[in-house]
Amino acid sequence: MRIVTRADFDGVVCAVLLYEVEDVEGPVNWVEPNQVQKGMAEIRPGDIMANLPYDPDCELWFDHHYTNRPQKPFKGAFRMAPSAARVIFEHYAGRFKGDYRELVDQADKIDAAELTVEEVKHPENHPYILLSMTLSSADRDDEPYWNRLVHLLRSQKMDRVMGDPEVQERCQAVIERNRRYEAILKEQTRQIDHVAVSDFRSFADAPSGNRFLIYSLYPESVVQVRVRNDRERPEMVIISVGHSIFNRNCNVNVGLMLSQFGGGGHAGAGSCTVPKTDADEVLEKIIGILQKNQKND
Repeated sequence: MRIVTRADFDGVVCAVLLYEVEDVEGPVNWVEPNQVQKGMAEIRPGDIMANLPYDPDCELWFDHHYTNRPQKPFKGAFRMAPSAARVIFEHYAGRFKGDYRELVDQADKIDAAELTVEEVKHPENHPYILLSMTLSSADRDDEPYWNRLVHLLRSQKMDRVMGDPEVQERCQAVIERNRRYEAILKEQTRQIDHVAVSDFRSFADAPSGNRFLIYSLYPESVVQVRVRNDRERPEMVIISVGHSIFNRNCNVNVGLMLSQFGGGGHAGAGSCTVPKTDADEVLEKIIGILQKNQKND
């Protein structure tokens, strides 16, 4: 059996839990949701998928995303929950040797974006939040780190994890990157009514940083649209949408909206990948839907 999940904090915690309760071989196979949706991910019989759209070739599947609701019988578990890790944790209740309650609670909090303004502005004071920011699927060269983090969280208490030299180095890099990202956000973001649009297509490599920072910088916005080039497929553009975690007045189900454009996600956050030639048209449609701010579920 292999674990197949995505490289975010929820995916890492899913892997931690699955290694504990299933007979898993080798490192995690890290893939992105759109790779599964487009049939580009290698899913083998016996694989355990988590935090990703369903693929019929897998043995077990665990997820919580609104747009991934199962249409056919499957093995595993699906329900609307703060994190996919929570779905796994409750499915295997009583089978864990270690105490993962705090880790799963933090996965819930981070994946559901239940954060305070202080936690967003100063993640360096909050270990789990800062650690989650060291994970980015943008650089496939980081796969050894993702697997190492799974191992550390399985075997060490949080203070020991944060004391690991590589983790410390990456956390310091996150703090510096967040400082630079704030300046770039202010330069590249325009406000359209209650929609903040951050367009990074002018960058060869899209800048990255604290994904919640935008909501503290533009408190009047109820939603952000983020546009960037797909590094692995230069002919494609990624459009991400997220509800503000502070001004919670966006009525649009983001995952359902983006399913119209070949994407998906949660009610409050998601993404789609479109051809570069169609990006402006799709972006205009998405912004128009968000401006109307009408319920769509």
